[in-house]
Amino acid sequence: MTYEDFTSAQSFFLWSTFAIALIMGAVVNKTNFCTMGAVSDWVNMGDTGRMRAWMLAIAIGVLGVMGLEAAGLVNVTSTFPPYRQTNLVWLENVLGGVLFGIGMTLASGCGNKTLIRIGGGNLKSVMVLLVIALIAYFMINPFPGSDKTLYSTLFYSWTNPTAVALSTNQDLGAMLFGDDAATGRKVMGGAIGVLLLAWAFKSADFRTSFDNILGGLVVGLAVLAAWYITSNVTVNADGEMMSLQTYAQDWELYAPADAVKPASTAALASQSFTFINPMGQTLGYAMKGFDNTLLTFGIMALAGVIAGSLLWSLISRSFRIEWFASVQDFGNHLIGAILMGFGGVLAMGCTIGQGITGFSTLALGSILTFVAIVLGSAVTMKVQYYKMVYEDEATFFRAFITALVDLKLLPAGMRKLEAA
Repeated sequence: MTYEDFTSAQSFFLWSTFAIALIMGAVVNKTNFCTMGAVSDWVNMGDTGRMRAWMLAIAIGVLGVMGLEAAGLVNVTSTFPPYRQTNLVWLENVLGGVLFGIGMTLASGCGNKTLIRIGGGNLKSVMVLLVIALIAYFMINPFPGSDKTLYSTLFYSWTNPTAVALSTNQDLGAMLFGDDAATGRKVMGGAIGVLLLAWAFKSADFRTSFDNILGGLVVGLAVLAAWYITSNVTVNADGEMMSLQTYAQDWELYAPADAVKPASTAALASQSFTFINPMGQTLGYAMKGFDNTLLTFGIMALAGVIAGSLLWSLISRSFRIEWFASVQDFGNHLIGAILMGFGGVLAMGCTIGQGITGFSTLALGSILTFVAIVLGSAVTMKVQYYKMVYEDEATFFRAFITALVDLKLLPAGMRKLEAA
């Protein structure tokens, strides 16, 4: 995928992203692929169908990246964001993941589901998107007239010192196999991918569920397709094939005088789907008058998912306008959106961005974030359940301890409330 000029190459980079996202948005809407729903089904009903779909998507991502990387067809080490960076920000991964898990439960879905619901006519999710976008934007960009961000003000001073500087990249292959990271990535990727596939298809119910298999398959393949395209779009610069990022970094050497340089060279690196930071990017793009130099993979992905969901909603005649049922419903969504905004940026991704895209690189931080998101969501659902069943009798503390017992994180003797 080599182009003779940067503009054509970037156009393909962006529009191919939109096309993949559109397909993913339509299929996710059609199949009801939902990571928050996967946790809810498991915690509340013991149904693992959608959880297995999520694991199928992860397995496809892991096995696909393993094969493509071994063949030299993708670059998942120098990425945006830097999943395999040597700086392991474990506290931010865990804290951000827990906050995001709580938030997506209160707001009725993760970042991707928020976009899907917008495409289906849900106005509640428009508010969620705007709140997440505002927080995500100022977590990274300074306040007007200041050099401070929400991250530097609220988190940097106490989370950054806990980061661990590793001697290798933080993917499991490099960490466990040292100098032979290439072999390690094949071994770990193959083992983890096969185990996840085996668990997903172990269930007879899952094997007969067309929608769950289709949802997991398409989401996993979409992540792989994005990795492949963003790793392979190049520009012919005086006979030398350059990635978009390398070309933009050497802009003055190769670009014509009338060419317009993108605002961010980092956002031209190889990457795949994630949705929280792109919500902030989209807000910045709108605030600055839809300046084309600010268009990124993330903005096009966000637009594509909404468009795909809208398309399926119209085809299936499932488009419905939905608004808040009560003040409490509004409050839950508002708090959930705030937590997702903070958590998604802090953890460097969401259920798709870290739970599938980041996981596909075998990055330890991504795996920690995935576990933390599931834990935060599961505990929140259990607390909500006990507060609903026992009402005044169930204080937050009693419901929280009982939730941890139900999830087998505390011994049964510590149970404060009986299961209803």
